Amino acid sequence: MKFFLVSLCMFMVIFMYAQESTSLRGTLTDAGSGMPIVAASVSVVGWKQSPGCISDSTGSFVIRYLPPGRYTLQVSCVGYETTLIPELLITAGRQTVLELTIREQVKSLEEVTVSPQVKKDRPLNNMAVASARMFSVDEAKRYAGGFDDPSRLAGSFAGVASNSEENGIIVRGNAPKFLQWKMEGVEIPNPNHFGDLKTFGGGTLTALSSQMLSNSDFFTGAFPAEYSNALSGVFDLNLRTGNNEQQENTFQAGIIGIDAASEGPFRKNGKSSYLFNYRYSTLALLSPLLPENANTLKYQDLSFKLNFPTRKAGIFSIWGFGLVDAANSNPKKNQADWKYAEDNEDSRIKASTMAAGISHKYFFRRGASVKTTLAITGGVTEWNTDKQDEQLNFHPKNRIYNNNFNFVFSSAYNKKLSQAHTNRTGLVITAMQYDLRMQQAPSPGQAMVDIVNNKGNSALVTAYSSSLFRLSDRYKLSTGINANWFALNNHYSIEPRLGITRALSSNHSIAFAFGLHSRLERLGYYFANALSTGEKAVNKQLDFTRASHCVLSYDWKLSELLHFKAEAYLQDLYRVPVVADSSFSLLNLKSDWF
Repeated sequence: MKFFLVSLCMFMVIFMYAQESTSLRGTLTDAGSGMPIVAASVSVVGWKQSPGCISDSTGSFVIRYLPPGRYTLQVSCVGYETTLIPELLITAGRQTVLELTIREQVKSLEEVTVSPQVKKDRPLNNMAVASARMFSVDEAKRYAGGFDDPSRLAGSFAGVASNSEENGIIVRGNAPKFLQWKMEGVEIPNPNHFGDLKTFGGGTLTALSSQMLSNSDFFTGAFPAEYSNALSGVFDLNLRTGNNEQQENTFQAGIIGIDAASEGPFRKNGKSSYLFNYRYSTLALLSPLLPENANTLKYQDLSFKLNFPTRKAGIFSIWGFGLVDAANSNPKKNQADWKYAEDNEDSRIKASTMAAGISHKYFFRRGASVKTTLAITGGVTEWNTDKQDEQLNFHPKNRIYNNNFNFVFSSAYNKKLSQAHTNRTGLVITAMQYDLRMQQAPSPGQAMVDIVNNKGNSALVTAYSSSLFRLSDRYKLSTGINANWFALNNHYSIEPRLGITRALSSNHSIAFAFGLHSRLERLGYYFANALSTGEKAVNKQLDFTRASHCVLSYDWKLSELLHFKAEAYLQDLYRVPVVADSSFSLLNLKSDWF
């Protein structure tokens, strides 16, 4: 019966309440101010049965009775650039909900001919001018062997490398640990199952289901001033808002796990909505069928977003994700099979990671808004390894207990000062709490010694201001400054950012971007003990690892379906932690906790 049930789950496909046609709806906002766009025309290109619709006072629009398939959506409004959203997937039994932004034209002419253009290559963040692109969830679903994983899709981008064993991504030669993950504007821990165990910054597969993600941004260098504590790139993820008109449920099963999702309104005709997704590993279901000494992997994750728009008090949202992992590796019983170091080791891993927050966005008059978030992020890793000797006796090899939680306050004020100038200024305060214990035996059979043993708290404070100037219909200038202060050792960094774009013609453009960037090391490194001298926390005065980025970009739109982009990139890394009088640096440290 177990085998039958497991086999049935492995071959199940997506189940949902199917119907012959469905609807497409969403909201339109101004890319600079975030204000809703009223009276914009939204239509499906080539679909004669539907004349389209007009957005209402909240920027909302609805197009009904669309059969399943892929469509191209056209959005146009007086004073704004006409935009096409291609390859939009309409699925049977589910409403498709979009959150779109369009850009205002810099100047109006007495007579102008507007030709709609596909602008899928543009990032959602209008402050970015180079080394940035929008990450489409639909692309992740269509990428062969991608497991709906943002990291694996990004590994196919130019300038990015990855491998099939784990999903850590190398951006322009930088180690995966230098990539920053953000969710709803807040830095989050590595959101991958078994993250940081095999590769710092990587893991086995993502804990973020495609059922939850909206279109997001991926940066590969010289990013705008609002991004700090990152050296190689930034994954800026957004969770989509649940359907507030009808309830929808999805269940699917596959090789990597069982997936259940649900979304809908809290009450009929209400504006609030919920969205959640839960996954459980299929490998855990198969564990009763595996051999006794086989490696076992168990994982599960939960993501959610609750959205509460109000008439006068703004938009409130509660969001988060969490994952739990467990893995056991048993030693091989036959000593003749001991070919590698881990063949005679008993390893037990328990890990959990989470991030949750409450966000509030309020719109002022005249194109201003403020978004404030209170969040908690962090996780716990317990990793115990025992080594077996030739007499089959076990001896402790190492113990890892990594407990690290951050309490984050983030607030950003966005103001569209004029048709040509938008400013974004913000403050982020991260209060850190940690309990770090790492022990290792110098050799088999010897007593373990403390590599790290520290418990306490610290803080990282970041302030930034970034401005976008649309100087003309050909020139766009992005400039800003970011400042960081690390309370643990009183180090700080001040980082200017600059980017400029020039349109050579309607199909050609060039851009230049420059920025100074920095990143903290893993907290455990600051508290490492010197075993030879007995000195404690010898690395406590480590500065930020720093880098300067320069990017020269050329963009050529050959046709609506063919796009060419080339970038010359220069990175200068400095103030890098090294071992004195050796070739070793922390730039290349991949996964050694000790």
